[in-house]
Amino acid sequence: MSNNLIITIGRECGSGGRHIGKKLAEELGIKCYDKELLDQAAKKSGLCRELFETHDEKPTSSFLYSLVMDTYSVGYANSAYMDMPLNHKIFLAQFDTIKHIAEEESCVIIGRCADYALAEFPNIVTVFITADDDIKIKTLMDRHQISEAKAKDIMIKTDKKRASYYNYYSSKRWGDSKSYDLCLNSSKVGMDGAIQIIKAFAEAKQAYLKK
Repeated sequence: MSNNLIITIGRECGSGGRHIGKKLAEELGIKCYDKELLDQAAKKSGLCRELFETHDEKPTSSFLYSLVMDTYSVGYANSAYMDMPLNHKIFLAQFDTIKHIAEEESCVIIGRCADYALAEFPNIVTVFITADDDIKIKTLMDRHQISEAKAKDIMIKTDKKRASYYNYYSSKRWGDSKSYDLCLNSSKVGMDGAIQIIKAFAEAKQAYLKK
């Protein structure tokens, strides 16, 4: 089991979680994996990159977690994997890629149930970023140059999608404080404040584990 420092970032839409994760990685001198995960998973599995984009963090209507875990332990060539629906294969490929990256290097990983996939890694720090609704809506309005109504609609739908995906594939609840080491409201401390808090928490957790 790797002793690399892995920081996972769960985030609400418009909370700045992706920006926080990328800047945090820069300050720590490590890589941040977001969409980059899709490229690696596609290459490793042999599936088309566009398929990963289409199914990215989207829930499925039927999924047998035990089947996926059995497949993960055996590999991509067995009959269970070959018969598995496409969205299951995509989840499995991402799950496998996340574990591989964590074994190879310290990094920040955005979303995609990474905290659950790496639960057994000793030096993982799991973070969830939230923000006040009015701040998230304004952020989305400015980012996409859209109306308040459209921004609110995107926020609600994206968070619903992420919650459904996380709750379905993991044994935890998306956004529940019990599911993470640290939950932060970025609208209370700002992006830079959130980064400094995460860094301090990671250092404290590592020091505590070494006792």
